[in-house]
Amino acid sequence: MKAAVIVLNYKGAQNTIDCIISLKESISITNHNVQIIVVENGSNDGSKEKLQKLKGIKLLVNNKNLGYSGGNNVGIKYALSAGFGYVIVINNDTIVEKNFINALLADTADAQIITPKIYFAKGYEFHEKRYNDKEKGKIIWYAGGKIDWDNIIGVHIGVDEVDSGQFNNKASIDFATGACMCISASVFNKIDFLEEKYFLYLEDMDFSVRAKKAGFKIIFEPKAIIWHKNAASSGGSGSYVQDYYITRNRLLFSFKFAKLRTKIAVLKQITSQANNPIKRRALIDFLTFNFGENKRFK
Repeated sequence: MKAAVIVLNYKGAQNTIDCIISLKESISITNHNVQIIVVENGSNDGSKEKLQKLKGIKLLVNNKNLGYSGGNNVGIKYALSAGFGYVIVINNDTIVEKNFINALLADTADAQIITPKIYFAKGYEFHEKRYNDKEKGKIIWYAGGKIDWDNIIGVHIGVDEVDSGQFNNKASIDFATGACMCISASVFNKIDFLEEKYFLYLEDMDFSVRAKKAGFKIIFEPKAIIWHKNAASSGGSGSYVQDYYITRNRLLFSFKFAKLRTKIAVLKQITSQANNPIKRRALIDFLTFNFGENKRFK
């Protein structure tokens, strides 16, 4: 099987290098033909020069920041043009377990989108002081995703729980997280690429909904394991960057897919928060069709 791993870098060369080291170890034990493709997404911090020194990867360089969706699309399009049958999109702020690639690709006969079990990397837990040292590294960040259609929120199954085997079964799920998803080329051929209007956040839910509507299956594979430095590339959980894009993109997703009463409810909720300047900017940008990157909130 021929698979490409897309790693998007934006001002995070050391994270990217650490991710690549773990990926190479995983590739070393597989019989599959796997290529690492790094997309340097317009960083101005010397990332390109550091990544150019790496061996055993294909480096693509964007002249500007195209966001998560646009940057990954560059890598995905390259992979498809090179004849790769599967694309694994993975955040650069992750480390993969050695059997990761074998475990993901073992499920390609059962589903067209496969997503792994994801733990918080040690020290990146939402509630770090809640756990003892033996538990850290086994705290669930994602054990599958479901969509709360009443509130337009992507819910991570098992988040904050200590893993004691309660999520060791494969399951059909609502959405694959953009932190890591293995996707058949057939999906892109039928539904197109990641929606670039989102720029950052919720593009994974959009992609998953479109895929399921087209008849593709999404599954959670617990034998594939990675660790995630949560929101490291966007300033951390709760940052103004995260707040802006999630606010605007909830509206975008709602008006694209949700029922009318939900559209109205989400619009009312965010309008009621318009005294917050970040949420107000997000609301105005949605209403004026200002999508993609907002340079006020880089």
